[in-house]
Amino acid sequence: MTMQAAPSLSDPLMTLLSRLLLVPGGGENSSSQILEVLQSDIRNIREKEFDALVGLASSNHVVVRVLKTILNLSREAEDGLRAEWAEAALVAEQARIFLALEFLQAVCNEFACEKYDVAVIKSLDHWPDLGSDLDLYTNADSADVFRLMKRRFNAQIGPRSWGDHLARKWNFFIPGLPEAVEIHMGRLGQTGEQVAIAASLAARTRKIVLDGQSFPVPSISDRLLISTLQRMYRHFYFRLCDIVDTAAVSDDGCIDYMDLRTAATQAGIWEGVATYLVIVSDYVKKYRGSGLNLPQFAFEAARFGGNEVYYAKEFLRVPILPQSARLYGSQLVGLLRRRELLNSARLSLLPCLATAALVGQRITGSDKGIW
Repeated sequence: MTMQAAPSLSDPLMTLLSRLLLVPGGGENSSSQILEVLQSDIRNIREKEFDALVGLASSNHVVVRVLKTILNLSREAEDGLRAEWAEAALVAEQARIFLALEFLQAVCNEFACEKYDVAVIKSLDHWPDLGSDLDLYTNADSADVFRLMKRRFNAQIGPRSWGDHLARKWNFFIPGLPEAVEIHMGRLGQTGEQVAIAASLAARTRKIVLDGQSFPVPSISDRLLISTLQRMYRHFYFRLCDIVDTAAVSDDGCIDYMDLRTAATQAGIWEGVATYLVIVSDYVKKYRGSGLNLPQFAFEAARFGGNEVYYAKEFLRVPILPQSARLYGSQLVGLLRRRELLNSARLSLLPCLATAALVGQRITGSDKGIW
């Protein structure tokens, strides 16, 4: 299956973010010509545009990486004003992250003390950036988790949407921590249909050390499965961090594609994972000139590529009809073939949930309580 490069983006700020993060020149191995172009782009930014750029970078969970690049480029160009803006924004964001990591470490330590399996999912994939909330997965009993969070952190449970109930996830609010702690318990997926990934996730976790603190995180394969569930089967959009993060683990040779295909096939989402990878590869190719070093079987399994992705409302959008709908149908058929009837029933509720969320959005301006 031959994929085309992603189409040009109409938003200049997203294009600039992509160039700063993906063009070979935003880092140390910079040609003088590329450096001059990037420095010129930064020098022409006014304060209002800079604030908008930082806001867009924050929404896409790349703000630290972008600010560090802007800071380095500005200093090299002796552009003190932009360097000052970047440094001030960077200090504020890193202070937020430092506080969040302290709480995250404390929560993980308490789970370990109670002998509960736990893994930090999604949130640390973007390092040195951090997501807007702290996501954990555990197979511990929900009552035990409630007691732990209340006793050790005086946490309050936030309101739950219909989707939260199906997915078996709860938001906890801890005094002193601005971010919510979202804990998935025993299931993954928008409707909690994914028990195959959840069942083996704890046994496949690995440890990473960030700022001197150790955290349990999923294997690279499981990390990509979770990213695919989030992007291709739930939100139907990519953040720029998804592109950059996946390209980084690919460049480092960290992806075991055979293991990934086996795990994704068992979960019934291999076509979605392959499509996710090809979209990332096509987008990277647009800016670097070459995509990811994907195996041929990934291209063959992908349903579509980066040519189908478009920019709207701060993110890279994946078309729902017919592309994503076909992936959903394939996942449902796979569950039915494996006679996972309860999980199939859960997944079959997704179109109703999505429709209710869309209606709620149009009537009230919000899908809260539903999605």
